[in-house]
Amino acid sequence: QVQLVESGGGLVQPGGSLRLSCAASGSIDSFRTMGWYRQAPGKQRELVAAITTITTVIAPSVKGRFTVSRDSARNTLYLQMDSLKPEDTAVYYCHADYYGVNYWGKGTLVTIST
Repeated sequence: QVQLVESGGGLVQPGGSLRLSCAASGSIDSFRTMGWYRQAPGKQRELVAAITTITTVIAPSVKGRFTVSRDSARNTLYLQMDSLKPEDTAVYYCHADYYGVNYWGKGTLVTIST
């Protein structure tokens, strides 16, 4: 029933910026938590950032560089990525938690390279 569609991925040079978007098919206010995960080649999927109505959590590896936000009017989750590093290269996935029921987007590829 719920669909999450990511966009905004691409190729960017180290030190550059990208803004990822996750459009939900319904009201994002219905979810307990929304967030971004990423999976690099040969590695496990890891949490990048998550947001609720009262708090946010940012992975130590991206703290100070990435910002997660949400726009309820547009039913969209965002991930602003600044000062990008080669190690940020991964497929980024949008995630939503409906009180124990998990929804995932198909992912968008982010490549940081010269």
